[in-house]
Amino acid sequence: MESIEVERGTWRPRPRLLNKGETISAELPGLTDNDVQIEIAKGVLTIRGEKKDERKDEGKYFTERYYGAFERQIPLEDVDEDNAEASFKNGVLTISLPKSENPRAGAKRIAINTQ
Repeated sequence: MESIEVERGTWRPRPRLLNKGETISAELPGLTDNDVQIEIAKGVLTIRGEKKDERKDEGKYFTERYYGAFERQIPLEDVDEDNAEASFKNGVLTISLPKSENPRAGAKRIAINTQ
């Protein structure tokens, strides 16, 4: 499954929902955990980030990579926001969202673990 959508010189990751929405995975090649922010507010998970422009000119060959800022929002239901976790390894962001019976009303930022 393709995880990057190219549109007019920009790119936008396509998150995959796994385990009935309890796990979300997004391929973010070329990014680090410092390039990405994750937040839950009013039942919506927001993933934002920015990929910098990259060009290489090696004589008659050159490389261009798509770049730009992105933001994806995913509606959530019955998530235990206090126990949400995120990890980033080898360019793949994985967010674990355990279910809860008491959804939170405010915003919650999720730290990204790089282990």
